[in-house]
Amino acid sequence: MRVIVLGAGVVGTTSAYFLQQLGHEVTVIDRQAVPGAETSFANGGQISVSHAEPWANPGAPLKVLQWLGKEDAPLLFRLRADMRQWLWGLQFLRECTPARTRHNIEQIVSLGSYSRSTLQQLRTDTGLQYDQRTQGILHFYTSTQEFDAALAPAEQMRALGCHRRVVDADEAVRIEPALAHVRPQLAGATYTAEDESGDAHLFTRALAGVAQAAGVQFRLGCHITALHQAGGAIDHVEITNEAGGYERVRGDAYVLALGAFSPLLAQPLALRLPIYPAKGYSVTLPVRDAAAAYQVSLTDDEYKLVFSRYTSAQGDRLRIAGTAELNGYERALNAVRCEAIVRRVEQLFPGAGDASQAQFWSGLRPATPSNVPLIGKTRYGNLFLNTGHGTLGWTHACGSGKSIARIVSGLEPELDFAFCGLPRPAAAPRPAVIGV
Repeated sequence: MRVIVLGAGVVGTTSAYFLQQLGHEVTVIDRQAVPGAETSFANGGQISVSHAEPWANPGAPLKVLQWLGKEDAPLLFRLRADMRQWLWGLQFLRECTPARTRHNIEQIVSLGSYSRSTLQQLRTDTGLQYDQRTQGILHFYTSTQEFDAALAPAEQMRALGCHRRVVDADEAVRIEPALAHVRPQLAGATYTAEDESGDAHLFTRALAGVAQAAGVQFRLGCHITALHQAGGAIDHVEITNEAGGYERVRGDAYVLALGAFSPLLAQPLALRLPIYPAKGYSVTLPVRDAAAAYQVSLTDDEYKLVFSRYTSAQGDRLRIAGTAELNGYERALNAVRCEAIVRRVEQLFPGAGDASQAQFWSGLRPATPSNVPLIGKTRYGNLFLNTGHGTLGWTHACGSGKSIARIVSGLEPELDFAFCGLPRPAAAPRPAVIGV
């Protein structure tokens, strides 16, 4: 089949690679000049199966209320006259029950574990290099309340096969000596040795090169303006092409992998996807003091920040990313939120990075209320979804890409997951996607 993949981020690019591996003729369309230039560009860098507790959990509603109006809050709802935001927020609240949280963790761990192993096999097969580190991920806590709240989800993850081991403060410092500065403040930690980190942008660019060499066509600098249907199937995608003219691109199947922009393209087809943009921030700092800088990828759950370190020919860099701002589709940098990240880095690792050369960035994460992505079929027989990955697009990209390639090909996915449009046991509901 000829398959059109809409979006050249890490999710779209992995989808294209695995579709080509199954023998399809694949074309990827994206408005940017290079792959991985939007939400995949400067994210936190973690392949984090252990980061499976969704934002929507029993403790979230009170925290969100406490954070309202605080510019540096880890999760900021900036209330707007936006019906989509309010509907998303109501769905978010419905996902905060203990039962829904347990179900969502199960889905996120299942996809994450499969995706991590798929990435490792892909790396073996292709030899891709992307500043990866395989030293695990350490979740650390400077709040006893936050640490205690993490124990039950960590236990559930272990039962699901994610070996998120609880460790005390001394063990945390042995795993990552750079935390010695804040040893007196550490309430505890969890460590997942199998987790990894790496630069998602470098990975996406490198994999796109491999895919292109194998025959995948990348139509970059092309704006996708509409999907048109006829007779219950997608007839063509309308784009403005590289020369600025309108063009119809036809395929046998279409994969929607446009992240936060997916619902805008789906809405005219009466497909209402429960995805809202959650603006995340990152800062990249050159390493100033190598001895003071962390080696292991870290997660600061209290402040909703993740830490990765990239060491390659591009230099020795610290990447710190996180927080979420629900404020529509604007991407303007908020100086207060940027400064809050740098301030936290200095508190934890004073002198490790050169803040005078900080590079700030923001990206729109495609967040579902449950944090479970939308992967699978729609009611249009030749339109498929691979979108809504929220903060875990890099973690879930390879597993999502391989799964959607199998679904498009009429094959069974290789994991137990709530795929859209595929049968599930009655006890395991699919994501609520109207019109799918």
